[in-house]
Amino acid sequence: MSRTQELERKAKELTPERIAYLDGLAERASKAAAIFRSYTQEQADAITRAMVIAALPEARRLAQMAVEETTIGVLEDKVMKNQVAAEFVWNAIKGKRTVGAISEDQVAEPIGLILSLTPITNPTSTVIFKCLVAAKTANTLIISAHSRAHRCANAAAKLLYEAGLAAGAPEDFITWIENPTREDTLYLMKHPLVQLIDATGGRGMVKVAYSSGKPAMGVGSGNTATYVHKTANIDMAVVDIITSKTFDNGVICASEGTLLIDEEIYDKVLARFRELGGHVASPEEREKLQSIMVDPGTCAVHPMAVGRGAL
Repeated sequence: MSRTQELERKAKELTPERIAYLDGLAERASKAAAIFRSYTQEQADAITRAMVIAALPEARRLAQMAVEETTIGVLEDKVMKNQVAAEFVWNAIKGKRTVGAISEDQVAEPIGLILSLTPITNPTSTVIFKCLVAAKTANTLIISAHSRAHRCANAAAKLLYEAGLAAGAPEDFITWIENPTREDTLYLMKHPLVQLIDATGGRGMVKVAYSSGKPAMGVGSGNTATYVHKTANIDMAVVDIITSKTFDNGVICASEGTLLIDEEIYDKVLARFRELGGHVASPEEREKLQSIMVDPGTCAVHPMAVGRGAL
């Protein structure tokens, strides 16, 4: 039985009460979408700006909640990610026309209700920027957070919802699943009122989103491979790689997972890593790390090792 078939089987086992709850979320968010569709660019911008202003002073609180709930990452880095997801995203989109006529021959039409999956690695920052983008384009969201990060993710969604509501957004333009499960998510993926699936998370759930029969956008795990060419500026390359890999303990999708180094500079690159505080593991140490970090059943990194600092 495939992963999708297994989830579909479990989704059919949802209780009538749970189905009624999920249907209620979709119905309220869909009604909000019908109202939001009539908003002007100026109204959408005012709502989005109010959400940014609300998010910035709460960046540290939300980061603290994320670290405590997930035990993943670095507090200070998560604070920065929350700030970037609010202020930097706003600065990038604030001048863009996203509602109504945007040129002589182009009109921006809201898609409606979006089911938005958010990950354990970046739980609050992902919610912040997805909510801002939805408000800027006059769309509505149901947030389906990772089950091990739903408290902090839903707190971020609630914060932005209340700020947007106070600025004139329609009631229920942002909603979220309390105590979400994979079965809840799959049920809503198939819901007739959901118009788009926006999935950020593990490979399996992203694949299910693409197989749902609905329009879907997905971002899964990264594990980026980086090639250090023999002509590279070694000092700059090593500093950039260390900075990227250590930021929030490497949970960003674009964080380097593998280094490919030209033989001519291999020894120089490793020496520079050592000089800047990097540790090159011996064969014995690699064996120990593998036994702790890799799940022998899946040959993937064990969840308990993701985003944890070295002891």
